[in-house]
Amino acid sequence: MARVISLLENRDPLGAAVLTHVAPSLNRALVIGITGYLGTGKSTLIDQLITAYRRLGEKVGVLAVDISSPVTGGAVLGDHIRMQSHTDDAQVYIRSMATRGHQGGLAAATRQAVRVLDAAGFGVILIETVGVGQSDVDIMQVAHTVVAVVAPGLGDDVQAMKAGLLEVADIVAVNKGDREGADAALRDLREWCKAVIRAVAVKGEGIAELIAVIAEHERWRDLDRPALHNRRGPSIDLGSRTG
Repeated sequence: MARVISLLENRDPLGAAVLTHVAPSLNRALVIGITGYLGTGKSTLIDQLITAYRRLGEKVGVLAVDISSPVTGGAVLGDHIRMQSHTDDAQVYIRSMATRGHQGGLAAATRQAVRVLDAAGFGVILIETVGVGQSDVDIMQVAHTVVAVVAPGLGDDVQAMKAGLLEVADIVAVNKGDREGADAALRDLREWCKAVIRAVAVKGEGIAELIAVIAEHERWRDLDRPALHNRRGPSIDLGSRTG
């Protein structure tokens, strides 16, 4: 997998040939995009999602899009460091991908890398965008479900976000939800978004709820595929879970 993704990143024709060969086995994985501003705890949330999906028996792939090193042009690899607890698990594959100047929050070869992991039998693929804010919108063209991660006290006010992240998000996770200002953030976000949950990723809180809401969104996709152009989907009644 690593060799094929490297070929695709380097635009080697052999990489494209491999994708053509495996094309019949594609479109089986659940692809989840995790986007949001820097400092909101996206990588910590993904680390917890890996653990939770592995407990459910899923084979999990992670594509962590990172800024490019000014020296090598490769990914800075910060996300590998935050997810080291999974490096010995043969059912987890984590790959950092450098943007190499590509705009939109993803690397140029991210979509193709998703196809590689799909063909390799990964049931869940998590994509972390580079985290530059409102311009991270390409994820909606790749992921089945997009989760925008925000945090209280980091300037993620709704008015600034609604022109960008909130328009592409299917679900909003208010991470660091035990901090001051979390209740106000939840109230404000629920005026704009149909699925908002509270999470404290470092404690594992809210992860089960997030997985449940992702599954609910996927059920909607399966039942109402003609309406997929409407990214927001139907209203999701989370009841007391959202508090």
